[in-house]
Amino acid sequence: MNHDLLSCALEPANLLKAWKQVRSNKGAPGIDGVTIDAYPDFAKQHWPSVRQALLDGTYKPSPVLRAVIEKPDGGERLLGIPTVQDRVIQQAIVQVLTPIFDPGFSNSSFGYRPGRSAHDAVQQVKRYIKQGLHQAVDVDLSQFFDTVSHDVLMSRVARKINDKRLLKLIGCYLRAGVMIDGQCYPTRVGMPQGGPLSPLLSNVLLDDLDKELEYRGHGFARYCDDFLILVHSQRAGERVMESITRYLERRLKLTINLTKSKVVQSTEVEFLSFTFTGKRIRWSQKSLLRFKRTIIKLTSRSWGVSMGYRLRKLAEYIRGWMGYFRITEYYSPIPLLDQWIRRRIRCCFIKQWRKPKTRYRNLVKLGVDHIKAASIAASSKGYYRLSKTFATQQALNDSYLANIGLVSLKELWIRFHYPR
Repeated sequence: MNHDLLSCALEPANLLKAWKQVRSNKGAPGIDGVTIDAYPDFAKQHWPSVRQALLDGTYKPSPVLRAVIEKPDGGERLLGIPTVQDRVIQQAIVQVLTPIFDPGFSNSSFGYRPGRSAHDAVQQVKRYIKQGLHQAVDVDLSQFFDTVSHDVLMSRVARKINDKRLLKLIGCYLRAGVMIDGQCYPTRVGMPQGGPLSPLLSNVLLDDLDKELEYRGHGFARYCDDFLILVHSQRAGERVMESITRYLERRLKLTINLTKSKVVQSTEVEFLSFTFTGKRIRWSQKSLLRFKRTIIKLTSRSWGVSMGYRLRKLAEYIRGWMGYFRITEYYSPIPLLDQWIRRRIRCCFIKQWRKPKTRYRNLVKLGVDHIKAASIAASSKGYYRLSKTFATQQALNDSYLANIGLVSLKELWIRFHYPR
């Protein structure tokens, strides 16, 4: 065990690496208002005294700034935004602690770990289902980040860390407080979801759960505080649910959401926004509905932006969405979604060409003969009906839309599943 890890964390090379990571993550400023761009000048002036305070054990982290984000399925997620300076310090600590803790973590833990991802967790669940474990024990931890016991967490950090200055500093970050509407409130429990330290600390705490599940011989996958346990039967699932709930409440002092926790068939469970149909992975219905709602916003005809900007924002969203859901093995709706998106974009073009003269001129320019172009230009049909006419589809065909920047879900899916 290293007794001087704080000095290692504050080494110039480690701090530079931490700063680069924080800068790449971007993010909003904390309560001091210092932005990512302004931080280098701020650090030149303040860092020497901050570093000395850290080494002396007198440094006091700033309270985190409370931010509230709406969850896709309703409710709110409370984020705590540390100052940029505290994010750099936390990241420097994480870079020193990760090599100490990560090698001992379970192979069934996938969240916020080097070389592991949510996709790996989903694939592991699929493997257990293929082995015949068709009952899923879905335990929902109620407001995990807001209810973590500091004493329970720090006792587990101290198992591998002897540096008292570093332990004190981590404790200070946990108790730094939260700023809400200009008022600072103490944080006697929980850890802010939004700082670099929280993901590692969550894995340190929940590693006890992983080890308990491994000791019992259960198949499971965990991504941060989301985890599934796979068993053979409903009866076995109910036993596991009861015993694991008791373990989490008594040993780790965590709260279980009994309303959302359940034992169900693997085909009825949602994990990390994926579901499992037979032995296949597919996106959840909730995820698809969220996708459609976002596409409707981005292709709204009342959104007063240029077509180039609209297509850029649409491309960013589609690439990001398919980047996450590319492992789906449910292909059949993808071409239909592409068709729907193209039709909505055609509607945007038709509205943009609002005047009959403009509509006629653009259709002809795009290869539609004069008679058909005149017919569309003079039509009183609505945008959605006009978007499906032969002339409109001829002018704004798939190749044209792709050339001006419309991204295809189908092409992205094929590129992942059938790489050349």
